[in-house]
Amino acid sequence: MYAASLMLIGWGLVHLFPTRAVVKGFGHISDENKRIITMEWIIEGLLLMFIGSLVAATTFVDRTSLLAKVVYSSCIVVLNLLSVVSLFTGFRNTFFAFKLCPFIFTGSSTMIAVGAILN
Repeated sequence: MYAASLMLIGWGLVHLFPTRAVVKGFGHISDENKRIITMEWIIEGLLLMFIGSLVAATTFVDRTSLLAKVVYSSCIVVLNLLSVVSLFTGFRNTFFAFKLCPFIFTGSSTMIAVGAILN
């Protein structure tokens, strides 16, 4: 659980640092579109950090409760949905880091599932 949490928090942080460069990479677009891309890029990073933190906090407090199972299951579903979206969007880009997203999301969800089963 903690390994999955660290991977998600780390990948979320990796999303935050290059935000400005990513927006610049779109070239000459409207300020409104720049704000939208910035917002979406930051939101994905924060979401990943939140999921990682939620899994770690749940594991630390009580990893065997019914609520923990619900938290883990919810995180697994969201991560797999993100993985599917990434497969049809970012994975098809030439930038290598985008190709890692589905593997990181699916890998994290698998580690959470295995951790939940072993508890």
